[in-house]
Amino acid sequence: MTHTPDHLDGNAAAGDLESLFGADMTTASAQCRGCGRRTRLAEAHAYLGGPGTVLRCPGCQGVLLRLVRSPRDVWLDAAGMDHLRLPAPA
Repeated sequence: MTHTPDHLDGNAAAGDLESLFGADMTTASAQCRGCGRRTRLAEAHAYLGGPGTVLRCPGCQGVLLRLVRSPRDVWLDAAGMDHLRLPAPA
């Protein structure tokens, strides 16, 4: 029996993140508050099956970011990151 992961890579969250930040966030890098690993958001583990989007650290599985949309609001929790680094536009 083959094990299939229950997550996608962070590219699966690209559309939601770009609509919020106005930039391609898959090239952004984050440092996990839990284990200190630096990773591009494209490499994070994306979980899209719940009421929102969750990105987890590929090292320790700590939650990096949660994004939930309601009819009136967008909720963003990025408390799992020490920082988020975006490439400067050319």
